[in-house]
Amino acid sequence: MEVLSSGDESDHRNQRFDDYSLSADVSETESCGASSFDSPVASTSRSTPPVVGPQSASYLPVLSPTKPPVAGGNYLGKAGSENLTEIQLMKDRFSKLLLGEDMSGRGNGVCTALAISNAITHLSATVFGDLWKLEPLSPQMKSMWRKEMEWLLSVSDSIVELTPSFQQFPDGGTFEVMVTRPRSDLYINLPALKKLDAMLVTMLDGFHDSEFCYVDRGLVVSDHGGNVKRRHSNASLSDSPLIQYEEKWWLPFPKVPTKGLSEKTVKKLHQCRECSNQVFKAAASINNNVLSQMEVPKVYLETLPKSAKACLGETLHHYITTTQFSPESLIDYLEMSSECTTLQIANRIEAAMHIWTEKSSKSHGNGKLLWTGNVKGDKERSKVLSGRANTILKNLKLQFPGLPRTRLDLDKIQSNKDVGQAIVESYSRVIESLAFNLMARIDDLLYVDDATKKRAAMEAGVHLQRPRFHGFSSSSSMVGRPAFGNSSLTTRNPGKRRSSFSSTSNIDRLEEALERLTFN
Repeated sequence: MEVLSSGDESDHRNQRFDDYSLSADVSETESCGASSFDSPVASTSRSTPPVVGPQSASYLPVLSPTKPPVAGGNYLGKAGSENLTEIQLMKDRFSKLLLGEDMSGRGNGVCTALAISNAITHLSATVFGDLWKLEPLSPQMKSMWRKEMEWLLSVSDSIVELTPSFQQFPDGGTFEVMVTRPRSDLYINLPALKKLDAMLVTMLDGFHDSEFCYVDRGLVVSDHGGNVKRRHSNASLSDSPLIQYEEKWWLPFPKVPTKGLSEKTVKKLHQCRECSNQVFKAAASINNNVLSQMEVPKVYLETLPKSAKACLGETLHHYITTTQFSPESLIDYLEMSSECTTLQIANRIEAAMHIWTEKSSKSHGNGKLLWTGNVKGDKERSKVLSGRANTILKNLKLQFPGLPRTRLDLDKIQSNKDVGQAIVESYSRVIESLAFNLMARIDDLLYVDDATKKRAAMEAGVHLQRPRFHGFSSSSSMVGRPAFGNSSLTTRNPGKRRSSFSSTSNIDRLEEALERLTFN
């Protein structure tokens, strides 16, 4: 059997690391540091060339220049080298999880549940963060997603529970034994999430050889004559004043044929959107379910005001505690002018709900005092008000499906210690975000196609209404944790039309700019 020198072994190891590109959650410096730590003599052996000559032939091993390296007594080719690269990369991933993302090893890392949640989130951002077009994933990204998700989900294989099972022996006897199977929440949710994941990836693979394409959107500027035109994002704006960034200016703009998309393509887009919507609802349901099962962190309860009125404000507290309570009328009365305002209202209602829940579940007295009518009435009243707040919160999430996570949800994710719940929550969250972004890209394309067909019909002499660009959907994004303040509540007149999240100022100029992007 042949023996490898330390220099050839270190060169082979460096070649394996160069063949694989790391994802965002593990830096190259960490990987290189790990490899140099495993082989401390690699640098010295490479700097000094081996002695070759007749004097050294008696004690130096003879290396065959045609045979590949040896591992475990078997010769390895290119496939074996790739497998060793995957093994080393898997070691890097799991070492980062075990150290709680603290690669210094000083014990300053996070818990394992949060480390796995962050790893799944970072992997999703690496693979799907640039989902700006309706096109298939690259083979490298698809392989990275499947491979590394398989590694991260393999942690759940050790989270099991014992269930009774009957086994029959050769002599005909039947005995009841306890066997292991995945925990019930993992046993139900993980296979469903894997199917939803595969559906979205397969849907993206179907967008090949499409009739549409994408162009750089750039910035919307105007010259001194007031004419609206488009400039590239890297162009200088010193000679022309900036009118307004286009909505979703970072996204490429969809371009369709002059007569619009074919009926077959439009039908396919509608089917994909409906499928994405169903995936979004299923993933959101799983995510809400696992978040509801997580324990409310003490750090959240300690920061709540003492009374719900101080949390909600006088106006909102009055409408929730009134005898004629209507959640639909209350939501319609509130001014949801922006995403930040809506999230702030949701945080206040959720905080008040938990204040009332704590009051209704708190034990009065030390057990020796008798119940009085006032004490029992206050407990029942707090229970009813908590249910009202929960109803309003659910209606808000249904009316605004792209609303970011509330403060309580973020605190639950940060404080969760259950690894199984962390896996289900993070996996369902990234699938929910991917499905929502996919629906947004399809909506943009369908709206541009509809405007193009109307424009073509107008040019053909058919009198149609001019298309207006009010319907662009906004992609979901994870915004930062909002501050829990006591700012005044904004309300509006019941007859006033609800304004969308996007600003309506200079709408005519924005429409003209979008029309130029579509038809020029």
